Amino acid sequence: MSEESPEPDSVARRTPPAVAVVDAQTPGNVGTIARAMKNFGFEDLLLVDPPELDPDGEAYGYAGHAREDILPNATEITFDHLVENYHTVGCTAVTNEDDHSHVRFPFSTPAELTDRLATVEAQTALVFGRERVGLTNEELARIDEICSIPASAEYPVLNLGQAATITLYELRSLTLSDAETQLPDLERSRAAEPTIDRVYDQWAALLEELNHPEEKREKTMRMLRRVYGRADLTEGEANTLLGLLRRATERPDRQ
Repeated sequence: MSEESPEPDSVARRTPPAVAVVDAQTPGNVGTIARAMKNFGFEDLLLVDPPELDPDGEAYGYAGHAREDILPNATEITFDHLVENYHTVGCTAVTNEDDHSHVRFPFSTPAELTDRLATVEAQTALVFGRERVGLTNEELARIDEICSIPASAEYPVLNLGQAATITLYELRSLTLSDAETQLPDLERSRAAEPTIDRVYDQWAALLEELNHPEEKREKTMRMLRRVYGRADLTEGEANTLLGLLRRATERPDRQ
């Protein structure tokens, strides 16, 4: 773990937020947060009063591949250094505060925070507190803004590792482009219109073969066009449907 980092550059840069964990009680949660950072493209881990992070212990065991870079490169800093050198976003449970009774108000959700931070140039840190009590009122009073995950009013409190994972997932667009994720088929190629038209023609032939009431066929075809229009059939899907409709129209039971 490195020593306290130098002052951020005087010229603001648009960089992914750092992730700060204040006074975590268990090494496993630090490892879980490091793993979530690795999942969603965050790199800079800041630790305030951390537990001992034994390379053979829970933190490294829970960190997955983050044990190779994020965790060993984490920087231990003081809370004073954190609030003096970063724009801080405290992540905490909803406290039912409003503009009449509050320590920090209003709250942003992670999704709202994502939209705004995408256009803000500042050295930013997402700050997570302790497992049981989160961030104290004294700490919240020194934080620049608050982010809270919408959850059930009956039980809004999340585990530290869960809260960090959800927040970093929501903010992943700040660190990862679509091309950098593992999701396939981000773009669909719609079948050519002549192919789609053959699907409609085959449906019309099937309705006739089934003796579907003639006065209802026009309405049925409009419904099918709406359904397939929303579906954006690919060429392969359209050809498969054509084959099925053709066999149904030919009524193999009559062969």
